[in-house]
Amino acid sequence: MDCIEGAKKHIPDNFVDLIITDPPYGISGDKLHKHYNRNEKHVLEGYIEVPAKEYAAFSKKWIKQAQRILRPGGSIYIVSGYTNLIHILNALAENNLREVNHLVWKYNFGVYTRNKYISSHYHILYYVKPGAKPTFNTFCRFGAKEKWEDGGSSNYKDREDVWIINREYKPGKIKNKNQLPSELLMKLIQYSSNEKDLVCDLFLGSFSTAKVALGLNRRAIGFEKSRIAYDFGMREIEKIKPGYLLEKLRKPEISSLPNQRKR
Repeated sequence: MDCIEGAKKHIPDNFVDLIITDPPYGISGDKLHKHYNRNEKHVLEGYIEVPAKEYAAFSKKWIKQAQRILRPGGSIYIVSGYTNLIHILNALAENNLREVNHLVWKYNFGVYTRNKYISSHYHILYYVKPGAKPTFNTFCRFGAKEKWEDGGSSNYKDREDVWIINREYKPGKIKNKNQLPSELLMKLIQYSSNEKDLVCDLFLGSFSTAKVALGLNRRAIGFEKSRIAYDFGMREIEKIKPGYLLEKLRKPEISSLPNQRKR
C-alpha cells in the first residue's frame, strides 16, 4: 500500500529506530532503461513513478510521516538523484530532523548523455531526530588500529563521505527497476543501528533494505505500492535466514568492505 496512508494506519509515533529509503525520483522511471542502455527483459513490471509536478507535495507528506514514526535519536537516510533533491531538502527543513551528513555515492555506470556531463552519483541525506543520543557505531566495521595496505586508517577511509560502491549486476535474474547494492545498505545499517532494532523502508521496491536488515539480525518493516513488486519481494523475504550476513562477516576471509584488503 501507499506509505503515507500505510504509516498513518500501521506505525505508531516514535516507533522506528532507523529509516533507509529510496523514493521514486520523479524522472520517468518507467523509461530508465533508455538512459542506462539495458535490457528490461528481467526487470519487474509495475514501477510506480511520481509526476514531477506533484513531487514537492509528495515529499512533504512522506517525510512528515517519516519524522513522526522515527524515535528520538533515530536516523534516516534518503537516497536521491539531483533532479528533485531540492524538494526533499525543503521537506526535511520543515520537519524536526537535524542534518548530520550529506553523503555522495559514486557508482560504476552513469546516465548516458551527449550534451552535458554524465551523472554517475546519488546523494544520501543523513538526518537524525533530536531528543536522544543517535546510534552511531564508529568501530563496527574496522577497529581504530586497522590499516590498509597503503598504511592509512581503514576506519577513516570507510567513514569518508564519498562512497565508491558498484551497482550489483544480476544477469538473467528477476530484479526491480532500481536497486541499492547490498554493500551500501550494510554500511548504513551497521553504523546506525544495533541488532534487533527496527529498520523501515517506506518504498520497499526490491526489498533490498529489508533483506539486508534481516540478514544483519535487525527487524524490518515497510511499504510497497506495486502489487507485482510486493508479491515478488515477500517471496524473497521468506528465503532469508535472520543473521546470515553476520555469520559471513565473522568468517576471517570475509572483509566488510569489498575491493580493499586489510593488514
